[in-house]
Amino acid sequence: MRKENRNRVLALLLALACVYGLAACQGSQEEYETAAKPVIYLYPEEETQVTVKLDYAGELTCTYPAYQDGWTVTASPEGALTDAEGQTYNYLYWEGQDQVEYDFSQGFCVAGEDTASFLEDALSQLGLTRKEANEFIVYWMPQMEESTYNLIAFQREAYTEAAKLSIAPAPDTLLRVFMAWKPVEDPVEIPAQELTAPERNGFTAVEWGGCLVK
Repeated sequence: MRKENRNRVLALLLALACVYGLAACQGSQEEYETAAKPVIYLYPEEETQVTVKLDYAGELTCTYPAYQDGWTVTASPEGALTDAEGQTYNYLYWEGQDQVEYDFSQGFCVAGEDTASFLEDALSQLGLTRKEANEFIVYWMPQMEESTYNLIAFQREAYTEAAKLSIAPAPDTLLRVFMAWKPVEDPVEIPAQELTAPERNGFTAVEWGGCLVK
């Protein structure tokens, strides 16, 4: 084989290796899901310094205020949070990427155009206040109502085991609402999920979040 032909063959093999390597990397990235906008509200019975830590089976991609081995804030009964610099927040925010396999054995199939009414009812059953539910809906509705249908399942152990919260002092009531959902073109038959919530008593901590499963 002439030298120039051999060089062309080597160049072609190198190009093919790059193409297949890129495809493999892209395939790997698609395995990750994003836990989008989990937010944490704190409602102590009196003004209290609270430390919140997150043990997450994934990689944090965004936090606000900045997560530095936890968050420490002074929380007021109405939910205002103040950090050491005097900056105030409505909630603690985090976002991350993980490889959690979310549970769709039970749930709901909801037309995109019915997203708002479905979430209003579901979030009320799950124990969110009107203000908390409003912030949830405003965040998720623009994405979900574009779908013909959405398959929706509110997660329990699949989420809470992957994103463990440690709160000190410990709240009397901890309420965590996490919605996994994926768009579908046709209606899907799925056993309906029972939605319940604990009664809010004493120091209450509330978290909501969600994930678009691709």
